[in-house]
Amino acid sequence: MRCEHTPTTAPGSAQTVPGLTQTVPGPASTVPGTAETLPDPVDTAPGRAGAAPHPAPSVPDPAQTARADASPRPAGTTPRPATAVPRPARTVPAPPRADASAGVTAVAHPNIALVKYWGKRDEGLILPWTDSLSMTLDVFPTTTRVRLDAAAGHDEVTLDGQPATGEAARRVTAFLELVRERAGSTRRAVVDSRNTVPTGAGLASSASGFAALAVAAAAAYGLELDATGLSRLARRGSGSASRSVFGGFAVWHAGPSGATGAAADAGSYAEPVPAAGLDPALVVAVLDAGPKTVSSREAMRRTVDTSPLYRPWADSSRADLADMRAALERGDLEAVGEIAERNALGMHATMLAARPAVRYLSPATVTVLDRVLQLRREGIAAHATMDAGPNVKVLCRRTDARRVAAALAETVPSARVLVAGPGPAARLLDETDGAAR
Repeated sequence: MRCEHTPTTAPGSAQTVPGLTQTVPGPASTVPGTAETLPDPVDTAPGRAGAAPHPAPSVPDPAQTARADASPRPAGTTPRPATAVPRPARTVPAPPRADASAGVTAVAHPNIALVKYWGKRDEGLILPWTDSLSMTLDVFPTTTRVRLDAAAGHDEVTLDGQPATGEAARRVTAFLELVRERAGSTRRAVVDSRNTVPTGAGLASSASGFAALAVAAAAAYGLELDATGLSRLARRGSGSASRSVFGGFAVWHAGPSGATGAAADAGSYAEPVPAAGLDPALVVAVLDAGPKTVSSREAMRRTVDTSPLYRPWADSSRADLADMRAALERGDLEAVGEIAERNALGMHATMLAARPAVRYLSPATVTVLDRVLQLRREGIAAHATMDAGPNVKVLCRRTDARRVAAALAETVPSARVLVAGPGPAARLLDETDGAAR
């Protein structure tokens, strides 16, 4: 049976965006701040004690690590020169939009990496060690409104109806400073962002959040950016946000490892990847929606600095990317799933080998992984992937999605299980009639 998606209204606008699918019987609940309906929410487990500080030995030597963009491309495609740096998208300062004082609103969706991004070679520019490839989802949109205020002495940031504080506020303000620098503006902004994805739970809330902020802020400050330029800009807020600028499947290029400054920034961006005749679904088992005790940033640093498995995984990830692009090109969803599962398990192995270890996989995670393996033995092409958290995402054919969802709900009754499909690109919302631009 084909999974149905119920349209919902994005917060703060009249725009209709794709919604969530109920996948298990039972009463539904409504997430605050959105009209989306979710299946049976679960109580979150209490947080675990934080991990001890880690040593900081040197990161992998770029000269000894093959460049991600030098990976072989699928047959029939034209390889990019290994040293090529793409022409930067236009960032010509322009006057703020006429309606910027009234507000500019954008919506973006999270993405799930099927070939993972894990570890940065440049923390300031947010440049990864390897390329990655993801699928943008049609669930959990983030809607962000940016309004310029000439009289304000500082940025005002509201997240889910509450004033942002601490690191969350700092990251948004730092991002806005970057936009202002490029736009030649000093005007402060009032930012209102509404998330429907559980923040900090390994479900890519930063990807949708910074993709939406990039689109809205660029428009408000009058930056003239194409999609590639928006991807580069979103990357500066959160690496995975570079991919959420695009719908469907997208690859994020790490860029030339020897480049620095403007050349390095220009060389790292995402772009769409065609997928021939695929009709995939991603069944998401939310096992713990609480914040992580070890942030993704901290876990990445610790893994790159201390894990003896990191460099071998990075090398194998480049091969996984080439295999993944070839599988997408020929429309082989089962191969896509096999590659995604081995890449994710390898990434978590690098974390377990870090010193001290980073362990996101919970007993419930392992139980779900075992059930996915059993589904394959029953003849269903289902493959698991996990990000920096305990939650499991299962890639399968859309026609098998309800059966997979029911199996996961039965296996872990406390889990919230939902079904996602490929989602749309980030976009502006028309402030007058709610239509997406």
